[in-house]
Amino acid sequence: MSVHASEPVQGRVVFGTSSLGAGTEPGTPAEQEAIRTAAAMLQRDVLVDTSNAYADGRSEQVLGAALAMLDGEDRRAAAARIITKVDRDPETGGFDGDRVRRSADESLTRLGVDRLTVLHLHDPYTVSFAEAMAPGGAVEALIGLRDSGVVDRIGIAAGPVPLVRRYVDTGAFDAVLCHNRFTLVDSSAASLFAAARARGMTVFNAAPYGGDLLARGPRPGASYGYRPASAELLAWTAELERICARSGARLVDAALHFSLRSPLVDGTVVGVSSPARIDALLASAEHPLAEELWTVVRSLAPAPSPVDDSAYDGEAS
Repeated sequence: MSVHASEPVQGRVVFGTSSLGAGTEPGTPAEQEAIRTAAAMLQRDVLVDTSNAYADGRSEQVLGAALAMLDGEDRRAAAARIITKVDRDPETGGFDGDRVRRSADESLTRLGVDRLTVLHLHDPYTVSFAEAMAPGGAVEALIGLRDSGVVDRIGIAAGPVPLVRRYVDTGAFDAVLCHNRFTLVDSSAASLFAAARARGMTVFNAAPYGGDLLARGPRPGASYGYRPASAELLAWTAELERICARSGARLVDAALHFSLRSPLVDGTVVGVSSPARIDALLASAEHPLAEELWTVVRSLAPAPSPVDDSAYDGEAS
């Protein structure tokens, strides 16, 4: 039986599920472990971020299995906390209006719901901005889902700031998600988030650690934004880590609170891989860091970020 998902629950931390259920098969112990993690997420009064394409659909399937373990009001409330995204056709790369509707239907079926709180247009890189906005295109289909009541709010979710900004500026969307571009290393999404804020949009900042660099610290092989961290970035981060240590703080906590404390951000999406990770993340979020630390951080020279969005203008790649 499906449930009616509505009335979003706002939260500063958002659980990310890009790897939830990855590589698992139905009925296996590995799947059961993933379902336990999903159930632990849904027990918290926190939004859960997933996508049609995450773990080849297994992320949504596992969340749906965890939802099916709940009844009545608990199930309805948990379903309302799940945010998902429409994705391109995994075989053809197609991302027109028909694909958006099919992607949404697939997500509704996997999750076992008949309505979604927030549905993002996810990584529209295989179509141009003009194609996505054209009659019969992806954005028209999303708007249609909202108008029909299948979706409460629609959003745009991607990385490159110039691309996301073009969608935000249309005024068609209720929410925006950008990743790896509002962190201690790279705050290039600040103007995007401010523009979205001015439109009354809900702002989600994903990947506040930028990869493992800010989560595990500077070390050989560390990456930021899916790219190897340069020697210069490692040195910059090492200095930041020393500053944090002098304030009695961990680098990973500073990276999280950089996003949590920003007035530009409604929800900070952080990947969760186990129930223990949930507890650790929420414990970190509940303990703000000393204001003196941020004064010193602001005095640092800009980090040598490896992110370069200059080539992204909304044309298909």
